[in-house]
Amino acid sequence: MTLHDRQKNLTEIVAGNTGLPAKVDVVAQVMSQTRLSADVCKLVLQAPSIALRSQPGQFVQVGLQQGGTLLRRPLGLAEVDNRQGNISLIYRIVGKGTDALSNLREGAVVKVLGPLGHGFSKETQKPLLVGGGMGLSPLLYCAKWLSAHNIKVDVLMGGRTAEELFWQRLFATCTDNIYLTTDDGSLGLKGFVTDLLPQILTKSDYDKVMVCGPEIMMKNVYKVCREKIVPCEVSLERRMGCGLGACLSCSIDTLSGRRKVCKDGPVFPAEEVFF
Repeated sequence: MTLHDRQKNLTEIVAGNTGLPAKVDVVAQVMSQTRLSADVCKLVLQAPSIALRSQPGQFVQVGLQQGGTLLRRPLGLAEVDNRQGNISLIYRIVGKGTDALSNLREGAVVKVLGPLGHGFSKETQKPLLVGGGMGLSPLLYCAKWLSAHNIKVDVLMGGRTAEELFWQRLFATCTDNIYLTTDDGSLGLKGFVTDLLPQILTKSDYDKVMVCGPEIMMKNVYKVCREKIVPCEVSLERRMGCGLGACLSCSIDTLSGRRKVCKDGPVFPAEEVFF
């Protein structure tokens, strides 16, 4: 039986049995890999059993089939295509693990565990997504899901330079308005997303802000949202050993006590963690 046949069988099983576990551990085939910038890649994997279970804001743990001692890497879901049974992961090359991932080509296979964690709330009719850097990856899936469900989406994205905002072409098909900021002023407003956010929130009646990016950015976004009395959700990033809540490496302090980013998050109400 080919990998495609095995994945097709999994698709049929999942579609007909909602009592199956929420996550699965599968061998996924690489469908394509492309460079979006000098150090950012988009990896498309055939994993229908994960695609069918996935929700915006969740992530997967990816490991090489011949991975040696390298731990699996947690990567946010950037796109999900249930018709093709594919999931897309957008990641930056930062070390040995992601460098090895970047060398995979069509036909190669990887181990994928997921979907993991809790994603963004879907209780919104007019959301604003705010992201910076690789935090825009899970927000892309969120934007595509909301748009597919006839919910209009705006996005505010920031980067150091215009080259880092290649994301705007990825969001163009699933958002109404795209607001841009760059540290050097090479594209959009010169400054940070928090320099433009108060103006955006003042002129539009958003019912929720969803944010992912550097922690200092998320903290400052939450401060603005709190002042404007707009609910805010944040997607946190932490080093993760297992992704299942067993190793405790991603534990954080919250208003509800110690929580695990991988299991209780990665998405939290901002007031729970930034207080």
